[in-house]
This record gives sequence, C-alpha cells and structure tokens, in this order.
Amino acid sequence: MKTIGLVGGINWASSMEYYRLINLFMNEKKGGLHAARVIIYSLNFGEIDAMRQKKDQLSIMLTLKHAALKLEASGADCILIASNTMHQFAEDIQQALRIPLLHIGEATATQASQSAYKKVGLLGTKSIMELPFYKEKLTEQAIETLVPEEDDQNFIQQCISSELVFNQINSESKNRFLQIIRQLQEKGAEAIILGCTEIPLLVQQEDCDIPLLNTIEIHARTAVEFAL
Repeated sequence: MKTIGLVGGINWASSMEYYRLINLFMNEKKGGLHAARVIIYSLNFGEIDAMRQKKDQLSIMLTLKHAALKLEASGADCILIASNTMHQFAEDIQQALRIPLLHIGEATATQASQSAYKKVGLLGTKSIMELPFYKEKLTEQAIETLVPEEDDQNFIQQCISSELVFNQINSESKNRFLQIIRQLQEKGAEAIILGCTEIPLLVQQEDCDIPLLNTIEIHARTAVEFAL
C-alpha cells in the first residue's frame, strides 16, 4: 500500500471528511481492520484567507508548495490538496514534486465522462466558477460546463465563506442551493458537480433528483486506487 499525502486545513471540516472517506474506501477494498496510510499536513486557513484577501496569490501557492514538499519528504507517494479552489495552483506545485499530484478536477472530469455526461452544472467558489482551470479539465473530456447566474454565484461564495467553512448548516441556504441546482437542470445540466469540498456538507444526493458529483468522494476514491 502506498502512502497518501493530504494537504488539509483548507478548511478543517472538509479535511475531516477526506480522512473519513479515504479510510472508509480503503477498508472496503482491503477488509478486516485495514485503513489507509495517510500523512496530513494541516494548514492554518486563517493565514491562507488573509493572503487571499490581500490577493497575494504567490504566497498562497508557495504555502501549498511548501506543504506538498514536506509531505513528499515525509514519505508520501502522492499528494492530494483537500480543496477544489486551491487546484488553481496545481500545475506550479506539481512542477516542484517528484511524486504525482492527483488533480481533483481531472478525477471529476474522468468520472463525468465515464458516466457519459455531455453537459454538467458546476457549483463552487467564485474562482471555480469564473476561472478556466477547472472547466478546462471538463472540456478535455468533451463536456460542456454550465455555471449559475452572477447573483447566485455571489450567494454561493458567501455561504461557503461565512457558513460552511465553520461547519454551519443553514436550512435557508440549503433551499437556495437546491433552487440553483434546479435552474441548472432546466438549462440542460445532466449532473451537478459539487466543486467545493464544503458543499457536500450541505447538499446530498437524497436532496436532488439529478446526479450529484461529490468531488471529495471522487478524489478520495482516486487516492485509494492509486495507493493500491
């Protein structure tokens, strides 16, 4: 079994879910008392957020790169960044590593392609919905991406940053998310990508009649497959 290196703390609530799912999926594969070999480097999200507010992208990237290199030096055989948004720096980080960085967008696009989806809705932070780095992975698989309207994007960002990162679940916010999902479905989305690792804390498959692609689950399964 190879060792998984997890850059966590972005934020702790979703990092907990990563750890749970990685070990759950490993146990499903191996049985008995088996669990995954995992090294976690948990960042201080407050420091990351301060850099984000200053629009200091370079410092964010260097912080993530430092964490990834520490995991590699500690014996990790692959790197997972436990955040969709932070994969905007994936290429720079991968260039500094000798081991593979397992890209959450690539894993999700592969899953969507295997499910034969041609058009998907994408929910996430403003960076996920606005920047091309995630959509490009879907385009490579010939999948069209739909994103919410501007007002809905602003709501999603606010909900993530003021509620979900603190593991706060609000029923009104959930209802608004479900309304946004229905709107994307009406526009032709065949599935919805939960492209922020906090969103699955709020919205689950049983809440919707359209398939949801939970990026934490997909990423965790990809890591377990690599480890085995």
